Amino acid sequence: MNTNMLDYQSKSLLQRLNWQDWLYAIILVAGSIFAYTKYAKYMDIYETGFLFGAMVLFSYLGWQWKSLGKLVLGVGLVSLFSISLYHGDQARATQVFLLKFLISSQSAIMWMNVLFVLAMTTYWFALYKRSVFAGSVATALTWSAALMGFVGLMVRWYESYLIAPDVGHIPISNLYEVFILFCLITALLYLHYEQRFNTKQLGGFVLLVVNAAVGFILWYTFDRHANNIQPLVPALQSYWMKIHVPANFVGYGSFSLAAMVASAYLLASKNVLVSRLPALDVLDDLMYKAIAVGFAFFTIATILGAMWAAEAWGGYWSWDPKETWALIVWLNYAAWLHLRMVKGLRGPVLAWWALIGLIVTTFAFLGVNMFLSGLHSYGTL
Repeated sequence: MNTNMLDYQSKSLLQRLNWQDWLYAIILVAGSIFAYTKYAKYMDIYETGFLFGAMVLFSYLGWQWKSLGKLVLGVGLVSLFSISLYHGDQARATQVFLLKFLISSQSAIMWMNVLFVLAMTTYWFALYKRSVFAGSVATALTWSAALMGFVGLMVRWYESYLIAPDVGHIPISNLYEVFILFCLITALLYLHYEQRFNTKQLGGFVLLVVNAAVGFILWYTFDRHANNIQPLVPALQSYWMKIHVPANFVGYGSFSLAAMVASAYLLASKNVLVSRLPALDVLDDLMYKAIAVGFAFFTIATILGAMWAAEAWGGYWSWDPKETWALIVWLNYAAWLHLRMVKGLRGPVLAWWALIGLIVTTFAFLGVNMFLSGLHSYGTL
């Protein structure tokens, strides 16, 4: 078995591909061509590039991570089925049974919320009972929540065009939509590391922060009615939004994951749940990897944001509160990585730092919108 695994790992990516992998890629290519032929009149050269770039990216990611490939296909199939039920009429979202209760954008997002709560509860039950079966159920619930969340966003994208072609936009433009994106990215990052490190014991910790976002989504929906689709404000009518925002939230999701792993590390270091949690060196390594990935994507997002600002406002940097706090977040994690990689620091100090870093990141993400005003004030509560 070990010899076979070594032989497999020694092969290049293309040599490792089987017919299912190629079929997966062909389906993505066919789907991209179909989308282009059907919606080309709504797309400019940048959106065309994003479409086919996403096809290449998700083909590669699906080859590297088979579970993600299955999720991509599932989201595509369910989203297309949901869209087919509309017949071009948004009112059918409240008239057709499956749309009203399962796979319209709002229904799917509500199911995502429910499934994330169930997944967190099941993860904690599995940790308490040391139940492998319950842990597997929790993982399945998390994947199901991700499926419904992505279906909700894809169908919401379609619904925005049903309102009017000039209203249509990718659903990552306001706090309601990006909180959904945050939940999904954080969950996927955790599922990747869970599969890689076999750390189902951490699911309850990570889903605490995901369910905090779920709570915000529910409050924002029922108290502020923020689930309604609104036209983009002029500053967001840019191709930069489609790459800046997702990169930013890979960073936010990774930092949040690291903070939750840090909380587990601190408990284990105090001999709390130590027999149920992974070893401290595993937790330390996972915390480091999450922050390294988050820092890379947050750096890319900051650079993209500066380029977007130059196009929208005539300057790369204006010391707007959002920009200033983004710099604070970047410096915080740059210092964290420097101390670990260059100085060799380990242990509770960095764990506490990662946990406190989540507070800094949360203020940069949400607090700036609540308490400060500036060029990014279109994201206010």
